[in-house]
Amino acid sequence: MTDSPDLSFLDAPDVMAGYAEETRPRAHGAGLDVWEYGRVAAGAASLREWPAACRAAARRHLAVAEAAAAAGRTRTAGEAYRTAARWFHVGGLVPDPDRAAAARTAGAADGAMRSALALLEPDAERVEGEGLAGWLRRPAGVRRAPVVVVVPGLDSGKEEFHAVAEALLARGTAVLAIDGPGQGVLATTSTFEPDYGKVIGRAVDHLAGREGLDTEDGVAVIGLSLGGWFAAAAAAQERRVRAAALVSGPYRLDWDGLVPFVVATLAQRCGGLAAARSFADRVDMGEITGKLDLPLLVVEGGNDRIPGVTNADLLARQLPNAELLLVPHGNHLLGTALPDWLPATADWLADAVRTASPRS
Repeated sequence: MTDSPDLSFLDAPDVMAGYAEETRPRAHGAGLDVWEYGRVAAGAASLREWPAACRAAARRHLAVAEAAAAAGRTRTAGEAYRTAARWFHVGGLVPDPDRAAAARTAGAADGAMRSALALLEPDAERVEGEGLAGWLRRPAGVRRAPVVVVVPGLDSGKEEFHAVAEALLARGTAVLAIDGPGQGVLATTSTFEPDYGKVIGRAVDHLAGREGLDTEDGVAVIGLSLGGWFAAAAAAQERRVRAAALVSGPYRLDWDGLVPFVVATLAQRCGGLAAARSFADRVDMGEITGKLDLPLLVVEGGNDRIPGVTNADLLARQLPNAELLLVPHGNHLLGTALPDWLPATADWLADAVRTASPRS
């Protein structure tokens, strides 16, 4: 029996159109122009061609950024670098069998975001350590800010959820957007860490003592997609997590019901099919509900239906300390309904990180 996933769907001509349409709201949520997205998607005949099409789009924005920087147009350059980072990231959403190319794409996304922040937010700080790479951003005009950690999911990374970060910064919290093991820039050099409390614990350790941050009583976390489960696992394991928001997170994964795209991505991020199945078996919030004794917000879209995934709204029905924000017309990650959940979720997190009691 092979330990490699079936990647034949990458070449199936009837898959690309559906994938492009499903991913459009996600790209919109990540800050990409939907019209440009349509043009890029139309240039890819199959999923195998998707990474190259996105990299080409990213390089066009890099060229704009470099020309603007040379002309002293700092704002234009920074925004173009940021758009390039997003395009590189979106190009990495497909389980590319060329792992060296995938690593270069993730590195390019990371580098473009570094260039963007250097121009747009020069006080942004790189936070790195074992199984951790991220950017710490501070809100303007706040002398001592609490911190919310943004946790990515199955195929996402720190370059994706800038709308979330911007909403939190506008409400006076600092934001640490991270890649953990098997995620983003670390995707090809490490594998998923189911004990995600270790990742968040190391992040909190790195933040301790940094000027202008209030982390003495802990941090809040927001996890998106599979990141919702990572965030819940971290909250169950790391007592310095004071509050958590779970957006489109899975309550449970059923390995036999997962579609080939998800299976292949899990296999790449976990180090093979056997490891992926073992990881999927651990994704079960029913095993950790007794340890989730903190304020929880569960955000779900009514149109979020992924084969093999039980949504986390079940958690909100099981725990008296959990609140449910259900958007009936929202899809997975609710890119179709940003005004209906993002402001309220950012308000909830900003309040919770300031008022939630420390956990013993």
